[in-house]
Amino acid sequence: MLLALLVTPVSAWAETQGLPLLSTARNASGGQDYSVPIQILAIMTMLTLLPAMLLGMTAFTRIIIVLALLRQALGTGQTPSNQILLSAALFLTLFVMSPVLERVYAEAVVPYMNDTLTFGPALEKAAAPMRDFMLAQTREDDIAMFAGIARSGPYATPDEVPFTVLAASFLTSELKTAFQIGFLLFIPFVIIDLVVASVLMAMGMMMLSPMMISLPFKIMLFVLVDGWSLLMGSLAASFVTGQAG
Repeated sequence: MLLALLVTPVSAWAETQGLPLLSTARNASGGQDYSVPIQILAIMTMLTLLPAMLLGMTAFTRIIIVLALLRQALGTGQTPSNQILLSAALFLTLFVMSPVLERVYAEAVVPYMNDTLTFGPALEKAAAPMRDFMLAQTREDDIAMFAGIARSGPYATPDEVPFTVLAASFLTSELKTAFQIGFLLFIPFVIIDLVVASVLMAMGMMMLSPMMISLPFKIMLFVLVDGWSLLMGSLAASFVTGQAG
């Protein structure tokens, strides 16, 4: 079913562009040879890269890592479950990326559907908002590091940064930021664990697990400060969605 959902839009686009999905030719022995046009093959290959683009080119990486670290800091095991965390990360990613997606739709999709842009220029127009978003989140030292590895640069303007260098730098910067936020999340819960462990040691209850006693206090603290709303709002506000400087 998933393959059919992916192939159907491609087939409709190919029909509008006059590209057959499957072409036939008679071979020397009188049989039929079947081939797929290179354009359709390239589009199908791009579709397989969509999950990697979601993970490495959007706000998803930072959000899912912070949510996973929060669950570990609370010590609730598999609660919330991985499916719930992924759903929350996807919807928050959609919320954060909505200004970028609106620019892509207005500057690339609408002109292409109105036949004012061909596929190549439309693709370049669609890539520009994504580059602006990624550049706004990326640290300059990460770009310099990967530029040195690639033996390119220095770059006079952000537009000169190659996409490969930008993608690697963006992902590295997102990992750094996510772990910095996770460190700040861990501090209050670690303090609660230390206090509970010290009290139990003073009372001689060394056989009682401190995690079992501290878990209700950590949940209570998280609920009292309205932790989910505070975390989601802070995560969304941590992204810069404006033009890159």
